[in-house]
Amino acid sequence: MRLISIFFLSLAFPLLLISRTISVGESKLFSKLQLAFDAANDGDSIIVFGGFYVEGNLILKKSVHLIGKNLPVVDGQKKYEILSVKANHVIIEGFRFQNSGFSSMTDPGAIKVYNSKFVTVRNNVLDDNFFGVYLQYCKNCVIENNTIKAYGIEEQQIGNGIHCWKSDSLYISGNTISGHRDGIYFEFVTNSLIEKNNSDSNIRYGLHFMFSNNDDYIENTFRNNGAGVAVMFTKHVKMINNIFEENWGDAAYGLLLKDISDSFITGNSFNNNTSGIYMEGVNRAIVENNSFASNGWGMKIQANCMDNTITSNNFINNTFDISTNGTLVLNTFSGNYWDKYEGYDLNRDNIGDVPYHPLSIFSVIVENNPPAMLLFRSFMVTLLDRSEKMIPSITPDNFVDNSPLMHSLSL
Repeated sequence: MRLISIFFLSLAFPLLLISRTISVGESKLFSKLQLAFDAANDGDSIIVFGGFYVEGNLILKKSVHLIGKNLPVVDGQKKYEILSVKANHVIIEGFRFQNSGFSSMTDPGAIKVYNSKFVTVRNNVLDDNFFGVYLQYCKNCVIENNTIKAYGIEEQQIGNGIHCWKSDSLYISGNTISGHRDGIYFEFVTNSLIEKNNSDSNIRYGLHFMFSNNDDYIENTFRNNGAGVAVMFTKHVKMINNIFEENWGDAAYGLLLKDISDSFITGNSFNNNTSGIYMEGVNRAIVENNSFASNGWGMKIQANCMDNTITSNNFINNTFDISTNGTLVLNTFSGNYWDKYEGYDLNRDNIGDVPYHPLSIFSVIVENNPPAMLLFRSFMVTLLDRSEKMIPSITPDNFVDNSPLMHSLSL
């Protein structure tokens, strides 16, 4: 039985028995990367020693482990896609890829992976490229611990840091991304995990994904991006323990949710955004254990949102905690902490004895007439809100938290 097991193991991993190590460098057998790629066999390791490599568009068609020593520089001269990967089972680590070509027709990238499986890109520096890492029709690929930086000024003139198209089972972790159109972009990407990335100072979104179902986004930081994060036309998304902060502007949000369903948003921090969460066409989402602090609006929930549950969240120091553009409320608020709540708790169970209506009359007025914001903090506005709390007339009766908390949650 032992001999049979060894025999099948050798069939499963034949490349390990014949693999070679190929060295590339000024005084090595190969001085050019493309020559080493062409000479390699599947399963080989190619070690590239520090230096400056300018070879146009490099094409890799072998299943190899590509290792950079002392951060060799691969330069695209602002003309070429730098490295095109067209093979399965490839590992790329320890390089600096810089100055790719720029083209909105061909979308060149520092590293572009075509229709491949089990490709890993890790521990690289990608500087001043049109796209950083671009995956199309890929499966079981890993992008981790890379520094991806660009210097875009207008979104039409720069690509995305990590761009994924029609792919499945991706793992994207520990990357630092800035200066691109979108930090991370998903379209038609399923069953994937994005975690522990820092995406900041990108022109449009820190994270942008559409038509991408069954994905998880965990412990990422999205800071100071043009419009925050956008999740569109998607279902079964989990967003857990992320930080959304310093996303300011007329059309900026910490998190924009549009036409999504059956999703789970928990443990996130929304700090100092124009709107913490903006929801449009969102159905059956659970929003719980999140912190909304010092935002213009904690949440904007449009009238076409249904069957969402907003529970066990903290709303602290927001200009408006909640806003909506309609009168029919088909969502549930329960057990949240509102710092503007002025009720009492006679039985001291930490649940207010008086229901809380988080929608102020002035937020309704501003939603329909944005210039009215000029009157904010005026005596007239204070009087309106006080009157509405005593005798509700405009705000919906069912826009209410029947069990508001007296003390903030430890999140």
